Amino acid sequence: MIRHFLNLFRLKASLGFGAWGLGFRALLLVSLGVTQSARGDDLPRKAKTPRENYPNVDVIYDFVTAPDGKRLRTIITKPRNAKAKLPVIFVAGWLSCDSVEALADTKDASGLVFRGLAQLPEFSLFRVDKQGIGDSEGVCSETDFDTELAGYRAAFRVLKNYDFIDSNRVYILGISNGGGFAPLVPETEAEQRQVRGYLSVGGWAKTWFEHMLEIERRRFALMGKSPAEVSDRMKNVATLYYEWLIKGRSVDEILKEQPQLEELWPEGKDHAHLYGRPLAFYQQLQQLNLAAAWSNVKVSTYAMRGAFDWIMSPEDAGLIASYVNSNRQLAFSYEVPQMGHTFQHYLSFADAFKGKSAPFDPKVTGLVVDWLKHEAITRED
Repeated sequence: MIRHFLNLFRLKASLGFGAWGLGFRALLLVSLGVTQSARGDDLPRKAKTPRENYPNVDVIYDFVTAPDGKRLRTIITKPRNAKAKLPVIFVAGWLSCDSVEALADTKDASGLVFRGLAQLPEFSLFRVDKQGIGDSEGVCSETDFDTELAGYRAAFRVLKNYDFIDSNRVYILGISNGGGFAPLVPETEAEQRQVRGYLSVGGWAKTWFEHMLEIERRRFALMGKSPAEVSDRMKNVATLYYEWLIKGRSVDEILKEQPQLEELWPEGKDHAHLYGRPLAFYQQLQQLNLAAAWSNVKVSTYAMRGAFDWIMSPEDAGLIASYVNSNRQLAFSYEVPQMGHTFQHYLSFADAFKGKSAPFDPKVTGLVVDWLKHEAITRED
């Protein structure tokens, strides 16, 4: 179990209080620090594994209370000897019910990227686990998107509570689903002004209905269906997802009425979830206008996608960049060779579909770090 490093208050010289006043202030600040440490511990740890730890890095396990009352685990890192306020990398995570915690023995590609970012001497890294994941309260499989987004927004608003974070120098790293909705995290104009840049990895920019048609076409082809079979299936797929996402009907009702569509539903007999999330999650995604959200972004944006990403469509990253560039030339997109959907390393498209990954390629971390340093350090200098 790692030690908590919760030195959130710096002792400043006391004017006019003398030695007694300085000592009293020191005692008060230590007490506040202990209180903050205990607050983080008030959210019980569910796993029996050690917490994250790194050489010369302070790791803070805290929590934020979402609007629905659920306490969500936050994990914040900072260089131990930082003297000034730091720009912060705020992570807007993926769709699946997986934790953002990155333990020392992780083999997960995103976790390995997080561990690299956590050890940057120029940045703080801020992550939050969604409802029901890691130590967070709630049930992920029954949490809809609006509730999840509200949790991210609550986490964004507590950035100002950490005295080592410069909450006016926020860089949002959106991954997968988060790579699409990232600009929705800062809700007000004042919050939007806190963000200096967006980095979207494997994001999306169309409607969820369009996304589902596109991913299903790719899925059928990768399953080995002939072009003719794919076309025949897509006619029924269009009906299924139109009835569900556009007309708002339940999948169970649709499949009972049109049983020939049953074989096309990715979750088999489970008509209440898709990819581990409730159906309402996707109906709410369908209501989003991400083109409008990205078109309102007026800061630097880097949209990355993997050449072997079969989840999102090839043009999504380019669309994100083009929407931002409708304001000024602030964005660009890049297709990373041999990268999958979210930082994984594959040797072929077929391997990516099968989940047969090659050893992690640290160059993907380098791409993220290079952009962050250019935006937060080189450009600002």
